[in-house]
Amino acid sequence: MNNIDENFKFQENKSNLKISFERISFIFFVFFIITAIFLSKTVYLGFKKTTQTKIIKEKEKYRASIMDRDGNIIAKTVRVTNLGINPSQLIDKEKLLISLRLIFPEKNFNKEIYGNKFFYVKKKISPEKLEKIKLLGEKSFKEEENIARVYPNGSLFSHILGQIDIDNNGVSGIEKSFDYELTTSNKPLKLTLDTEIQYLARQELLKFQDIFNSFGSAAILMNINNGEILSMVSLPDFDLNKRKNISDKKFINRSTKGVYELGSVFKTFTLAAGFQQGVVGKDTLFENLPKKIKCAGRSISEYDMDIPSSLTAEEILIRSGNIGSIKIAQKVGLENFRKFLEDLDLINKTQFDIEEVGNPIPFKWGKCKLATSAYGHGITTTPLQLAKGYAIIANGGYKIKPTLIKKELNIKKGEQIISKENSSKINKILRKIVTLEQGTANLANIIGYEIAGKTGTAQKSIKGKYSKKKVNTFASIFPVSDPKYVLIVLLDEPKLSKTYVYEYNIDGKKMKIVGTPFNTAGWTSVEVAKNIIEKIGPILAIKY
Repeated sequence: MNNIDENFKFQENKSNLKISFERISFIFFVFFIITAIFLSKTVYLGFKKTTQTKIIKEKEKYRASIMDRDGNIIAKTVRVTNLGINPSQLIDKEKLLISLRLIFPEKNFNKEIYGNKFFYVKKKISPEKLEKIKLLGEKSFKEEENIARVYPNGSLFSHILGQIDIDNNGVSGIEKSFDYELTTSNKPLKLTLDTEIQYLARQELLKFQDIFNSFGSAAILMNINNGEILSMVSLPDFDLNKRKNISDKKFINRSTKGVYELGSVFKTFTLAAGFQQGVVGKDTLFENLPKKIKCAGRSISEYDMDIPSSLTAEEILIRSGNIGSIKIAQKVGLENFRKFLEDLDLINKTQFDIEEVGNPIPFKWGKCKLATSAYGHGITTTPLQLAKGYAIIANGGYKIKPTLIKKELNIKKGEQIISKENSSKINKILRKIVTLEQGTANLANIIGYEIAGKTGTAQKSIKGKYSKKKVNTFASIFPVSDPKYVLIVLLDEPKLSKTYVYEYNIDGKKMKIVGTPFNTAGWTSVEVAKNIIEKIGPILAIKY
């Protein structure tokens, strides 16, 4: 047993065990290093990807949507694909040119295809056309993902919304004034505008721009109680989806930027000032009014020499008397009249939601300036300010602030600068201008709308001299029994129409005339306003 025990001995091989352990340790170490490298790379790539995404987002600069009062999108940022190609990489240019003509029949690529420079085949290409391009199998096409600001209504809100530049910064209109809000919030910006009403008003302006061959035109529809603008149109306009640097002055926003002498629409303010100062009543009689007077050597005359020599204050406004308006203003006095116009925000630059606002031409007050201002001569303002002035006159005399921004808060009534009694008196006289035969706005006497208003026909000043070109304006309020809206229609340099057919009522009699007899607001702007109100009236009755 002892021999067997001695022969059978187990000796541990420490050397082999050590080698195996070292191998395992080495393999584990290599695995750990690889894992560490992989994790580090993953973290790095993740960080890099996040950084790149951030850079892309900053570069893209998303803008929030803009909506009308009903929640319809009128401006939106979307992802788009721009498709380009490098002609130098093409093998069969003629074959590709034929294919492109089939896909884009409206474009000619001859010059670009046979050139050597990269060009865009189509920016903001539609998914359908992009699919057709891919089916061509041409690998030289380059797709570029980008974002774009799109305006579903094209030209409809061009002067209001304004434009953005290539870096998505607002450069005009709402896009500029609310650039910060649109680029720092995802919440849509809601406007007071009604797309349906805006469309109908623009269609009528376009139609009559052709009929009267006017240089431009404008229309503003505003709620007289809270200042909300339901529609604001200026022609000519432009397609916002075709980003252009517009420098031609004919494209200015006539509703807010245009500064005009507006003529007899100012006579309403003159009579309102007379009422408010208590120097005249509607039945105050002015006897033996001359047909012509002189001031500083210059002659001032009636536009209608057949106007009676004796008129009440009410009749002076109805018949649009120049001399009678001067006599009323003289009773009011220079300082009182000036302050009244300032309170109506007519003669100084006004504050508004967009920057494109005109600055009325400053002047030095004096006896002659008081006289001419009384009938709207030698004094300027913008259609926006005219709308504000008539709204205050009609709403009971309360100041309002015109706005394009829809607010949920109840707007408190502003300072009252005209009594309700005097406001009601003026409204009734403005109604007579439409209903009475001697009034200047008979064409607006359409059944069911109770339109009231005042016309203004003014010679246009060009390079400091009065020309034969005119600015015809109609400021209207409706319905006069419960005033809610002011509509301003301005035609810039309208012409006579030989073929247009007028149909209207005077004292219940239906009348028809072919051709424009006189180039005055009563035969041009009033006709446009009447047609706009007839088109938008049903919408106003149902929605508001």
